[in-house]
Amino acid sequence: SLKYPADHPKTPKAFEPGRNCFDEIRKRDILVYHPYDSFNCVLEFLKQAALDPNVVAIKQTLYRCGSDSPVAKALLEARRRGKQVTAVVELKARFDEEQNINWAEEMERNGVNVVYGFAGLKIHAKLCFVVRREKGKLERYTHIGSGNYNAASAKIYTDLGLFTANKDINDDVQDLFNVMTGYGLVSHYRKLLVSPHTLRPGITKLIRREIEQHKKHGNGHIIIKCNQLVDYEMVKVLYEASRAGVKIECIVRGICSLRPGLPGVSDTITVRSIVGRLLEHARIYYFHNNGDEEMYFGSADLMTRNLNGRIEVLTPLLQENLRNNVMNQIVIPQLKDNIHAWVMNSDGSYTKLQPKKDEPVYDSQEEIAKKLNLMKK
Repeated sequence: SLKYPADHPKTPKAFEPGRNCFDEIRKRDILVYHPYDSFNCVLEFLKQAALDPNVVAIKQTLYRCGSDSPVAKALLEARRRGKQVTAVVELKARFDEEQNINWAEEMERNGVNVVYGFAGLKIHAKLCFVVRREKGKLERYTHIGSGNYNAASAKIYTDLGLFTANKDINDDVQDLFNVMTGYGLVSHYRKLLVSPHTLRPGITKLIRREIEQHKKHGNGHIIIKCNQLVDYEMVKVLYEASRAGVKIECIVRGICSLRPGLPGVSDTITVRSIVGRLLEHARIYYFHNNGDEEMYFGSADLMTRNLNGRIEVLTPLLQENLRNNVMNQIVIPQLKDNIHAWVMNSDGSYTKLQPKKDEPVYDSQEEIAKKLNLMKK
């Protein structure tokens, strides 16, 4: 009686048994939100890539493999079937070092090209890149996520994942894998924001553009959802935007060194943390841009280590319907939450929200599940 009701994650149609997920991804970008969408869609993408005789290569980043990793097993199966497989393994993923080493050694024994990254630069990006032979030429498919390729944590962490065949994004991911495997130096990307080179200046440029748009049109609006917001320069430029009058709403689960509501400094900034049944792990960055909206998501928090000392990736959501889905099904519910939300005061303390008299309880995680029709009542 004390247990939560059972979840019933759905599997998107593109990844149902009997369907070729590559055909579906080629038609349109597919966005999933775990654990409401089953992590099996990621495993099915990898399984089909491993078994499909037309797939010639798979490249994958691995940050937290887990003790019984179906992702690592799929990569091993792909290698056994003669495909070129590259795994970029981060050995210094805190608390998972031993398991990562074990899987890396197993993959090396089976002929997988295992790459361990760079000294002093942790690889935290979440990428899977598939090259497939179609009609006499090579086509590419990418999965970009905000969470680790870990089937266990995917049941309790909320994370976004994008499956795409977009040429510019694939070109960027291909370039980045060349960087990570030592075959290239890239300082410019077409669509992706990639640390340690383009992510910090990219986010700063987007914030400053919002300041200029607000000065012209008076409708500046930024929403940031991340795990930590502690980088000094990022806080400084957000204060600059607030002084210009831009509305800034922050959903920061963990540490936040920005202070909202300081007169003349951060009057237009609010900060809240959602602490509920599921661990909020997705990172989302929204810029109104006078109605020409831009939204990014990915692996990067606004921490100095993420921006300067790691390889991180934020990808834009290029399709309007996907941006609207994220806004209406994730961001707005979390800004309305009145039962799991803790609101930061200007002195850095937090106040837990409670429903006002005659106000209904609004549990954002439960409402998201209802919106997606995933939780059996």
